[in-house]
Amino acid sequence: MSHATNEFRYTNAEELRAALGHPSDLAARKTLLELDKYCRAFIARAPFLTLSTASASGKADVTPRGDYPGFVLVLDERTLFLPERPGNARYDSLTNILENPHVGMLFFVPGFEDMLRVNGRARIVYDAPLLTRCALDGKVPKVGIKVHVEEAFLHCAKAVRRAKLWDPSTLRDRTELPSLGKMILEQTAADRMPPSAEMVKSVDAYVEENYRSALY
Repeated sequence: MSHATNEFRYTNAEELRAALGHPSDLAARKTLLELDKYCRAFIARAPFLTLSTASASGKADVTPRGDYPGFVLVLDERTLFLPERPGNARYDSLTNILENPHVGMLFFVPGFEDMLRVNGRARIVYDAPLLTRCALDGKVPKVGIKVHVEEAFLHCAKAVRRAKLWDPSTLRDRTELPSLGKMILEQTAADRMPPSAEMVKSVDAYVEENYRSALY
């Protein structure tokens, strides 16, 4: 379906800057080429980040990564190490990194409205000592992501403040939407027919058991 539109499409940086303006001198200068003491302290407190990757053809993907605070190891001022925990075995991020090493990370600390952005080049590695350091519940990750940091900078709180991300009063009732199992079953049904209650119950039980037994 096509829609009539009066859009103006920006095609170059000059047009965009004319409309939106330029960063302040401080915003332009805040990019670091390595992790300073504040970046390290932020990462040590962060239990969650988003990892952005893209394939060789430019197909983009963003995945969440969460664990205990400081689960991302700071090996030195230019190197990070992320353990690869069990997931759904799609490995979208990993296969993208094999094709295109450029990654972007956004670190979150609960209660902090500001964030940390880190960009660099990644590779997938097996490093027994590092992986052993990341073991939990007696389970050692099979591989990890080592990132050579190319730039890092603190990100202001406007987005989190607008979203009221850490405000308990904004939490939604999960029952506003069906369970994860029910939604995926409906999305993947060849005949678009609603799944049976028994099938939904079975998939939901599998998901919860997987959370319980295969988190690490």
